[in-house]
Amino acid sequence: MSSTRLPVLRARSLSILTSFFFVVLASAVPALAEAQSANLSPVVITGSREPTPLDRLVGDVVVIDAERIRASSADSLEDLLRREGGVQLSRNGGPGQSAGILLRGSGASSTLVLVDGVRIGSATLGQVDFAAIGLAQIERVEILRGPGSSLYGPDAVGGVVQIITRRGSGPLRFGAHAAFGELGSSLVDASVGGSNGPLDYAASLGREASRGISAIKPDDTFGDFNPDRDGFARTNVALRAGYAFAPAHRVGISVVENRLNAQYDSAEFLPPTFNADATPDFRNHTTTRVAALDYRGALSPVWVTTVQLSGQTDDALSGGTEQSRFTTRRRQLTWQNAWQPADGQQVIAAIERLEEKVEATAYLGSPRRHNTAAILGYTGAFGAWKVQADARHDRNSTYGDVDTGKLGVAFDIVPGLTLRAVAGTAFRAPAFNDLYFPGYGVKTVGPERSRSVEAGVQWKADSSSAGATLYRNKVRDLIAFEPDRRFCPADPAYDFGCARNVNRATLQGATLTAAHRAGAFAFRASVDFLDARDDATGQRLPRRAAHQEAFGVDWTQGVWTAGAALLRVGARPEGGTTLPAYQIVDLQTRYRVAANWHVEARLLNAFDKRYEPVRDYQAIGRQGWIGIRYDGAGL
Repeated sequence: MSSTRLPVLRARSLSILTSFFFVVLASAVPALAEAQSANLSPVVITGSREPTPLDRLVGDVVVIDAERIRASSADSLEDLLRREGGVQLSRNGGPGQSAGILLRGSGASSTLVLVDGVRIGSATLGQVDFAAIGLAQIERVEILRGPGSSLYGPDAVGGVVQIITRRGSGPLRFGAHAAFGELGSSLVDASVGGSNGPLDYAASLGREASRGISAIKPDDTFGDFNPDRDGFARTNVALRAGYAFAPAHRVGISVVENRLNAQYDSAEFLPPTFNADATPDFRNHTTTRVAALDYRGALSPVWVTTVQLSGQTDDALSGGTEQSRFTTRRRQLTWQNAWQPADGQQVIAAIERLEEKVEATAYLGSPRRHNTAAILGYTGAFGAWKVQADARHDRNSTYGDVDTGKLGVAFDIVPGLTLRAVAGTAFRAPAFNDLYFPGYGVKTVGPERSRSVEAGVQWKADSSSAGATLYRNKVRDLIAFEPDRRFCPADPAYDFGCARNVNRATLQGATLTAAHRAGAFAFRASVDFLDARDDATGQRLPRRAAHQEAFGVDWTQGVWTAGAALLRVGARPEGGTTLPAYQIVDLQTRYRVAANWHVEARLLNAFDKRYEPVRDYQAIGRQGWIGIRYDGAGL
């Protein structure tokens, strides 16, 4: 394709997607009278810490349910998330390579990730590697876009991603899925779930693998290219069970484990020459494990209490000839109470204790810290008005006290059309590497802090929905590398620089979303505009696209289903250069051969687009898949 046509195609793609949004929103005028207030709103947890109908919340929450996960052509959790408005992906290559989520322009360390309410990720890096998490055990994903520290504490500057695993109910059901694709790729998973009287149970097991391609492109800047294939194998298991020993009283237990063995390209500098050597077989072995015991009971018709005791481990062993290990261990205890003083109103009060410990090859000793928090939240509906307010106090053994809060107000102009406004504060805790890594970490580094405001409009009718949100987030005390020796400790180990709170940034933008169903067709689109800049230099922050568009269409007719998804990511600055924009198209079809059996085919990156997801790394090209799925009663 000629370079002269690219700007035209880019303008057209942006124009088409934006126009789709406004066409759907404009159709609200004649349809408002037909909006059905009796329609059931999805019940979500992440927006308030308690199960709450989505239409009762003021915050910007999106739900990816089980049906959408099964119907999606996404080949990984991070690929599923990046198709939502406000979400961008940073990944060192294709599936199986290290990946982080950038939510509303914030860094990967500023997006909090939970599994069934339990914080996960590496405390040394301060972020979650999404490459280690498989899709098979996930029932749904909830995304809170915007500040979440007033509910969940540190690291929720950009928002919160909560992964919710399957919970059994009703008669025994069994599901299985197997698919095979190019590059020696395979995917196999199975699940079972149900309930029997007071006992509910669910279990899933899955494995994915691929030979892959070289993660780094041949002409990379630092000469780390190795022509070997950088494949991966990922396994996941989830077990969840509960026992209702009395009406409205349940004790539960859950275990989730993900294991990743992924090859990647890098270089070593070993004696005696200390020359760069990119030939070893570099591998990343990561195990993420979550175990939780919980009780939930209604102490009265208006009072519910929840207690959860959990443990989380993130163990990463990586390297070539020489390997390094970084292990995070967390223990968390939460006691939460929800009181409903009147219909449509809820007060939440919680106390949370989190203990973190790190064991690392590079560290001297095993540093640890603990955090105690008190949370108070309120949601209320008064006719056409909705109010939500949260406040949280964190006391940390390392960086001291932090107070955060959020206030949101929404007004239903008419049924189905809502205006809302939210203001809040949030913070990101310094990672253990920022505090303790030899020759870099400084114990006095404090948390990053943010203040944000947003305003939005949301419309929903029987077969259509649309929304628009404008946001502005001011972040200060950004933790970054300080090259000036004068600001670092006197120890000679810091002659080349250290960690320091140095920068300020402004993250502002707009997210437009729309969905419409017409007969056999279902359309979905999102358009994002982002301006993320360093306040001191005025430069755009790295790896952030100024705009990103996603469009999907699905068609269902009898036993056939087909779909197409387009994702376009704008140009991104990184390392003194600008990575060009790219667009990828995924196609899929499904045929129901029997009541609970489907055969399916997918063509990912259908036009074989070659692009750099981040500088010097390459994504895989066109890849075909074929598979079979069973979802029904026990066999």
